[in-house]
Amino acid sequence: MKQITSLNEMVAFVHDTKLKQKSIGFVPTMGYLHEGHRALIKDARKENDIVVLSIFVNPTQFGPNEDFAKYPRDMKRDRDIATAEQVDILFTPTVQEMYPVQPLRVSLQAGKAARELCGASRPGHFDGVLTVLLKLFMLIQPARAYFGMKDAQQVAVVEGMVHEYFLPVTIRKVATVREEDGLARSSRNVRLTSEERKEAPVLYESLQFVRQYYDAHPHLTVDVLEAEWLRFLEEKLRFGSIDYARILSFPELQKPTFKGPQLAALAVRYSAARLIDNLLWEEE
Repeated sequence: MKQITSLNEMVAFVHDTKLKQKSIGFVPTMGYLHEGHRALIKDARKENDIVVLSIFVNPTQFGPNEDFAKYPRDMKRDRDIATAEQVDILFTPTVQEMYPVQPLRVSLQAGKAARELCGASRPGHFDGVLTVLLKLFMLIQPARAYFGMKDAQQVAVVEGMVHEYFLPVTIRKVATVREEDGLARSSRNVRLTSEERKEAPVLYESLQFVRQYYDAHPHLTVDVLEAEWLRFLEEKLRFGSIDYARILSFPELQKPTFKGPQLAALAVRYSAARLIDNLLWEEE
């Protein structure tokens, strides 16, 4: 594995790879790698000649009161994991390399789907996500890019950008990787207290509940279904507070008609971490 930190070196590598007619699979991350990231890398390894993994904690997607400084970082551990998963290129640019001009002279604004769910309480978050991903896509020129469905809203927003701006990259969606007790793997899980960690599997338990409740009561309105979901969560949560628990169409992220893909998504705040999870199902 080779580690690249400069944009110029990355441009030269991509140019050489294209001349050799080799395909690039790209896994963008903010580091502190876990089994969910390993799953993305494994899929990229199966489908591409070259796997590029980026580690960049992107400041533009953090709000003024969010955890940019506290976001977990462990580059040595990340390098070891990337090597074990046979990553070809580990791209670790600095903030100065990625944002040489601040404030930005041109920036992206995410659309309507980005103002739901996480976007409602994190204004500007997805603008920052799209900005850094457009930079990385243009720089690395991957044939395919890999995203975990744990953040289904991000997948929907990124697919929208790729479609609307005719970007020559295919977005590959990878299923959420979970702990044995159902908790979705996340870099932020390490910031849970022992009591919070014991409670956190309730998020996935509640998603299973809402799907089962819908199957048992298929003619309920979405408002009633969400109310039952909230009641379930409020009875189970002692340490976490509910940010949102919504059922929306996917990928539009609008009020559902219960035809086609449906997304049940929630976010719960703990003392030092905000956890998200979701369940996607298809209705005919």
